[in-house]
Amino acid sequence: MKLSGNTILITGGGSGIGLAFAERFAKAGNTVIVTGRREHALEEAQRKCPGLIARASDLDLESERIALFDWVTANYPGVNVLVNNAGIQQRFNVLKTDARDNWQALRREITTNIEAPVHLSLLFAPYFAASGEAAAIINVSSGLAFTPLAIAPIYSASKAALHSYTASLRLQLSDTSVEVIEVAPPAVNTSLGGDGLHVHGEPLDAFADGIFKGLEEGRKEIGYGTSEARLRMPRDQVDQYAAQMYQSLRHSID
Repeated sequence: MKLSGNTILITGGGSGIGLAFAERFAKAGNTVIVTGRREHALEEAQRKCPGLIARASDLDLESERIALFDWVTANYPGVNVLVNNAGIQQRFNVLKTDARDNWQALRREITTNIEAPVHLSLLFAPYFAASGEAAAIINVSSGLAFTPLAIAPIYSASKAALHSYTASLRLQLSDTSVEVIEVAPPAVNTSLGGDGLHVHGEPLDAFADGIFKGLEEGRKEIGYGTSEARLRMPRDQVDQYAAQMYQSLRHSID
């Protein structure tokens, strides 16, 4: 995809990976719109990166996703890039989780991580394709889409679903002007899942710079650090890797 002269919508753009991407896209000469649930986070993002356009949206709600699409296309009709970045991660022991009382919290992970990006891409893809101009949909999955982290089972499953959906979307849009790109982060030092869980992950700025190098190279699937090899890992190695991760972290949910 071209890296300048775009109008870009980034979900979950108020902090973490979304904000790191927003800063780099803005610096490269793009109009950047960020959205998220937390107004204070969006305000802080605008202070950190002047020029960002922000709109608060709860993308767990179908009506909010449609309203966001209508607002963006009405006010910024040249929008041509969607970055589906918003995500949440919950770690839990399936034998110690009350699925009767906690289901709504668990279900939110499915809604945020797979329902919202699928719905938004279905809203924006026809709009992008109809313009005939260069456009892109970037879905942020995870290295855990390929090697599941058993202590975060819904997160891993939802990201695997997003990977599969992205592959199908890429094929369906292959005869249009819309590129479909998947970014699969490893553990990155952000507050995903709660403060302190990813302090040993890749440094955020180094990760974001690495992903932008992949975009410059025109790659359709972009990993970084430990996730790079996992994108094409053979099945037996996937099972071994997943088992090793579980054994090293299972104590955290016991």
